[in-house]
Amino acid sequence: MPLFRKDKKGSEEQFNIRDYYEFKDVLGTGAFSKVFLAEQISEPGFLVAIKCIDKKALKGKEESLENEIKVLRKLRHSNIVQLYDTFDEKQYVYLVMELVTGGELFDRIVAKGSFTERDASILMRQVLEAAAFMHENGVVHRDLKPENLLYYDQTEDSKIMISDFGLSKIEESGVMATACGTPGYVAPEVLQQKPYGKAVDIWSIGVITYILLCGYPPFYDENDANLFAQIIRGEYEFDSPYWDEISESAKDFISHLMCCDPEQRYTCHQALAHPWINGDTAGTKDIHCLVASHLKKSLAKRNWKKAFNA
Repeated sequence: MPLFRKDKKGSEEQFNIRDYYEFKDVLGTGAFSKVFLAEQISEPGFLVAIKCIDKKALKGKEESLENEIKVLRKLRHSNIVQLYDTFDEKQYVYLVMELVTGGELFDRIVAKGSFTERDASILMRQVLEAAAFMHENGVVHRDLKPENLLYYDQTEDSKIMISDFGLSKIEESGVMATACGTPGYVAPEVLQQKPYGKAVDIWSIGVITYILLCGYPPFYDENDANLFAQIIRGEYEFDSPYWDEISESAKDFISHLMCCDPEQRYTCHQALAHPWINGDTAGTKDIHCLVASHLKKSLAKRNWKKAFNA
């Protein structure tokens, strides 16, 4: 299947995206791309997000974009942001994506009036189900982090969506070795430049769960070398008094996800079977005040969240 809409002769003029979609507001702007709100002309009222990428900026990165498109075409899941269509025109490449309007995970939690362990458990179940589907289809995300977990819409019970597959990889050979990810969420084996696989996503889910329950990251240092050393050694604590009200089941769940040995680390299916996810051991006490106050500080410290791709 071709990656982009072109006519049979390969002309880039035959399919004009504006014959199919009416562009509306700008939703976001990056260094080399813009994201537009658009409406499908053949189905009035059906709104999408269209990422418009300048081809000049793509020079040398075509393979990365093609990989992202291949990955998204493999993944059809209710908790994964969908790719509907692609267009290749003279100056731009367009990705027509599912419109997701609910905002980033942590921003929504800060804005909520209450938040419990049970709420966190329900969220992470959805993330694990989507990750399990990815892994069953041979895809490793490699950059799971809160910014890539989006609420589908503004409703109180909105589902959560995994987005941004720019660093994802189809696990054809069984192992990978490229160091990439976001420092605070990356697994020890990646930093040690060892071959790695699906287990790196599980580690990241463990880090996200940890932050959801206390509002601050398990590993933090202004200096990347020190941060990486902490991660490689698996040096994290369930600090008192912040974790005193959190269930032992939650701590056990996190410990199985943030296990330094990838062979011993839980798989998605093992994580989904854990009582904190699958049972009734998640606490119901409101922890919003503590979590939100720490999250606000953490959100201000952006340098532990920047992605790298070595």
